[in-house]
Amino acid sequence: MANAPLSRRTFLHLVGAFGGSTAVYRAAVGMGLLESTHTARPDIAPLRTRDRKSVLILGAGISGLAAAYELSRKGYDVQVIEASHRAGGRNLTLRGGDLVDEAEFPQTCEFDRDPDLYFNAGPARIPGHHASLLEYCKELEIRLAPFINENRNAWVQDDAMFGGRPVRNREYIADSRGFVAELLAKTVRPDSFGAAFGNRDYQQLLEYLRQFGELDSRFKYVSSSRAGYATHDYTNPPAFKQPLNASELLRSGFIYLMSFSELDDQSAMMMEPVGGMDRIVTAFMAKVGHLVKLNSPVESIRLGAAGVDVRYRHAGNTLDAHADFCLTCIPMHLLGRIEHNFPKEYADALTAVPHGKLFKIGLQMKQRFWESEGIYGGISWTLQDIMQLWYPAHGIHRQKGVMLGAYTFSDEVAEKFARLPPAQRTALAIQQGEKIHPGYGRHVESSISIAWHRMNHMFGCPVQWSEPLQSQCFKTLQSPAGNHYLIGDQMSYHPGWQEGALHSAFRAIADIDQRVRASAA
Repeated sequence: MANAPLSRRTFLHLVGAFGGSTAVYRAAVGMGLLESTHTARPDIAPLRTRDRKSVLILGAGISGLAAAYELSRKGYDVQVIEASHRAGGRNLTLRGGDLVDEAEFPQTCEFDRDPDLYFNAGPARIPGHHASLLEYCKELEIRLAPFINENRNAWVQDDAMFGGRPVRNREYIADSRGFVAELLAKTVRPDSFGAAFGNRDYQQLLEYLRQFGELDSRFKYVSSSRAGYATHDYTNPPAFKQPLNASELLRSGFIYLMSFSELDDQSAMMMEPVGGMDRIVTAFMAKVGHLVKLNSPVESIRLGAAGVDVRYRHAGNTLDAHADFCLTCIPMHLLGRIEHNFPKEYADALTAVPHGKLFKIGLQMKQRFWESEGIYGGISWTLQDIMQLWYPAHGIHRQKGVMLGAYTFSDEVAEKFARLPPAQRTALAIQQGEKIHPGYGRHVESSISIAWHRMNHMFGCPVQWSEPLQSQCFKTLQSPAGNHYLIGDQMSYHPGWQEGALHSAFRAIADIDQRVRASAA
């Protein structure tokens, strides 16, 4: 079994377990199974008065707001219809007094009214290569700050190693790499790679392993400055920490931690808007808010020869709207349940793709105790259900702060938390957090939790595209059904990221622009 060849499908499954659907896509591109795509912000032509067209946008998520922004300033008549009481979709930042519109367990955030006390319940970080989103941040004057994604001073905790005692991230990674490098240096031989691998290559490999694992002259891992010093008394010679027990390290399921911060969407430099991720929503709404009608759930969508007709509810009334084109960022599994006359293949594809379940909890702490442990921003990891603890990098040395107390990736675990009333969710998160920070619970003042698959008008998180579903459904849904376009991160190879949502909107806008130009000509 150990020597069995690793199939491409098995490899992609393992990649997905650690990195999600985005990682699967990027691995598939690298293996030549998919073409790499890049959609630049479209340069659409301004409309002449005689060519004026109308566009109805269903959903005020990031893709819908960006589409409204781009089209309205080029002369299109735009109206945005949003079912929720707020714009932004999954871009949600919670502050004191905010509503979490979760079915069965609606909540009101009880954080102190303080600009530093907020919780990004949806997206919370922007990778440096997400050029479209960063371009909008610059254009809309959204201030950005560095986001600390990895902190080697944070903790790693697994009940399977060291009796559940947490260890520093830097020790876990440095010692694991040191032991692996020592093992390879002592076992690899020049003839392992065939005749083309000469003695000089072998010596260079040994030197690489020495540097990689910080080995001594005998290729033994004894200690490492990367693992941290035992003391920080800078008036005396440095004293290294003793390496952790290798067999204990091997018991952990955290092997992927060594490369997490090197993943394409997780590596430095990452950023966040100053004051909360919803500063992006606020900036877009300052430009197109007058076009957005909230609290307006859609009841029916009808494709016609001359455009699209939509019926929706607002303020107790049933209203009708007509437009030449319609862009929809309603989650596809909800869109499929709305009365419509989409082609059968299109309609079937809407309900064929599953959606993930993600859960987060934010905890207002009366004291920033993590800073006394030398932790300023970053993430601690655990194999308990809560999975991650995040420490805010803003508000350093203030008295209070808001931590992320759980971020679950597993559908099963997310459902486990979702079934609990909010108070019990908090109690479970505190119980598990105590294994990382003893006395953790005494710092908690208030909490807010969100189960995205239970949120009204959402009922799910990013779509979970598989390779078969992409080949069967993606092109069908990406193509317009008449004059109706499906957009959002769900219609990108980058689900779960705002950049993917923007690119989907850009593609639809460019197609509308091409059709309008052809019609005018």
